[in-house]
Order: sequence, then C-alpha cells, then structure tokens
Amino acid sequence: MAEDDDILEDDGAAGGNKKGMIIGIIVGLLVLGGGGYYAYINFFQEKPVEEKPAEGEETKDKAAVEEELELGLMFSMDPFVVNLAGSEGKRFLKATISLELSAPEVNLELNENVQKITDSILVLLSSKAFEDVYSVQGKFKLKDEITTRVNRFLVVGHVKDAYFTEFIIQ
Repeated sequence: MAEDDDILEDDGAAGGNKKGMIIGIIVGLLVLGGGGYYAYINFFQEKPVEEKPAEGEETKDKAAVEEELELGLMFSMDPFVVNLAGSEGKRFLKATISLELSAPEVNLELNENVQKITDSILVLLSSKAFEDVYSVQGKFKLKDEITTRVNRFLVVGHVKDAYFTEFIIQ
C-alpha cells in the first residue's frame, strides 16, 4: 500500500510539471509572436509615400476645402431645452441646431434677428409631444418646420436646411 501511495504522488507531481511546462511554452510563443508582429509593423513595413502634385494640379486639401464650401456656410445656435407638450413636465427635449445658409450675408441677418428666431423655435419645440419627435419621420418634419420658421425672418437670403447636432429626449 505504501508503494501505491508513492506511485500516485509521483504521477501527480509529474502531471503538474507537464501542465506548467505546456503553459510556459504557450505563453512564451504568444510573447514572441506579439513581439514579432510589433517589430514587423513598426520596422519592416514600408511607409506610404506622399505624392506631390504636379504644377497646375490641386492638392487633396484644396479639394476638401472646396467640398466644405459646397455644403454652405453654417450658423450654429445655442442649445434649446424645452418641456414636451402633454408630458406634464416629465419629458424634455434638448436640441442643438445648425442652420445651412444660402449666402454669407444671411449670417448678418440671422445675428440681427437671433432673439426672434430663438423664440420662434422654442415655441415650436415646446408645442411638440413625445410622439411627434421620437420617430425619424418626426425629426425630418421638425427640421422642415424649423427651416420654414427661420426663413420668415430673412429678407436677403434663406436657410437651406437645419441640422440637429444634438437631440436628446428624456
């Protein structure tokens, strides 16, 4: 019986050594693999060459600037926070709106009428119920209504579109 106990103890210790050795090999391989990948990415991979445009050609930066100009001049408004209609003060809407202008002159006109425009948008937003603004279709309808209301105050140009840069309903 004593001999059987010795044999069982030796097998358990040898099994533990084998498991530890296998885990050590796996960890070592992972470390070497990670180091090799890091070295390949940072030292052996070729860096992309920046192309210089020939004379008369536009750079990518100029093309990006032209795309931004096509979007139009933007006028950012302060955030609006209103209680939604029919919620008994339990739901509110926070919205930040940017307006796309048809011409730079419209910016001056908006600055002159910003209080009237803000009041008009506040009245519009507070008249909406949760069901009116929760859906995507409701948000598109609200954008159109905001554009229409703002354009009532403009003489020189007009607002092309309204964009929500923040829209939170709680």
